[in-house]
Amino acid sequence: MKTFVPNKLITVCLLVLNFCIVLSASSQVVPQLQFTNAVLESGNAGEDGAAYRFSTVTAGVDAVVEIKGRSSSSVVLSSIDTSGPGLGYDKAFQPVLGIPGVAPALSNWSMDFQLTFYKAGTNSKVKLTQFSATGLDIDGDGMTLSEWTQMKGVQSIDSALINSLTFTKIGQAGHGLEYKVEGIIANSPGIDTTAKNVMATYTYINEDQLDFTIGAKTSILPTTAAMRLNSIWFRSFLGVILPVKLESFTALQDNGHTKLEWVTASEMNVSHFAIEKSYDSKNYIQAGVVKADGNSSTEVKYDFTDDKVESKTCVICYRLKMVDIDGKLEYSPVRTIKFSGKPEADVNMNSFPNPVTSDLHITIPLAWQHKNVSYNFMKANGQIIKQFQTKGESPSETFNINNFAPGIYLVTATCGTEIKTQKIIKS
Repeated sequence: MKTFVPNKLITVCLLVLNFCIVLSASSQVVPQLQFTNAVLESGNAGEDGAAYRFSTVTAGVDAVVEIKGRSSSSVVLSSIDTSGPGLGYDKAFQPVLGIPGVAPALSNWSMDFQLTFYKAGTNSKVKLTQFSATGLDIDGDGMTLSEWTQMKGVQSIDSALINSLTFTKIGQAGHGLEYKVEGIIANSPGIDTTAKNVMATYTYINEDQLDFTIGAKTSILPTTAAMRLNSIWFRSFLGVILPVKLESFTALQDNGHTKLEWVTASEMNVSHFAIEKSYDSKNYIQAGVVKADGNSSTEVKYDFTDDKVESKTCVICYRLKMVDIDGKLEYSPVRTIKFSGKPEADVNMNSFPNPVTSDLHITIPLAWQHKNVSYNFMKANGQIIKQFQTKGESPSETFNINNFAPGIYLVTATCGTEIKTQKIIKS
């Protein structure tokens, strides 16, 4: 759900953490921590260096949250922990921060935090054997603002195979890596733990504190929605982590054939990749199989060439079926190739099927590949109802519009100064 702090529209970016805590010589699984009744322990409230203690977040454990810094003096913390009807989750750690009033166009702001666990009533740190931080609802204000989070000391990062986020590995930090996840400008409806397209999970091992940065930025327009409610709920929602973290998947025409390439960031007990294709976007057949590396915490590159293209004037959808050694499987996003027999200069954006009921496949010029592409879905009156941004990994993208009301819509794709538009019918 989207929430309100009095007189200010707040979009929630939720961090959910689950972990095993070491107390004395034994460990215990803590399904949830409760952050309530924060007490300013040192420093001045809302200023850098301010530390707040949350007592008994679970039996025998306190948590201390310290403000470590901010991008500029214009960034303020209006509340270290907000609660109440319609304001996220009462048991979560929920700081409200950002730029009050009007945030300028083309601006970027943030605040740094350090969260440390202590034995209750002391300054003796409590070591965590493993914990994960999951960001939910990493989106924007629907006009110009987009949220982002940056986590340090990460052992691994995971997300849904089909997502609307941008992932950047910054480099080494502490005992792990530093990752930045940037959200979309579109306002994703509700705080929903099943909305995995705007979720990211970071996993930590054998740490006693969590360092992270919460930020947001604007594009070419200013915003009055720059005060953001950020909810950190110490509870697990994601369940089983995917055995494969797919970093990229592309499909390209290659002399009348299709060249597929994909990169995995990590693999766990993966058996193989089955390459599937479809000529109607519904019925898939197997085009080939590639054996997986199986277990890896570093990038692994794969490729496959489909030389059995039935026609030089056809549209083919490709996907990866990723199978682990126990037979469990996940599907990749769909990549689409259009064989038109026309030179590239004559190729325009193509959306299919049209009319569409659920998944809409959009192909764009090959010249746009590996460039930033923005998609706007508009009603016939010009009202924008959905926005997406991609990095053009493939000349095709798939968008689920199942929740669109039946009717006529316009889709625009923008790359630099070039804009292409097509009318679609949602049935």
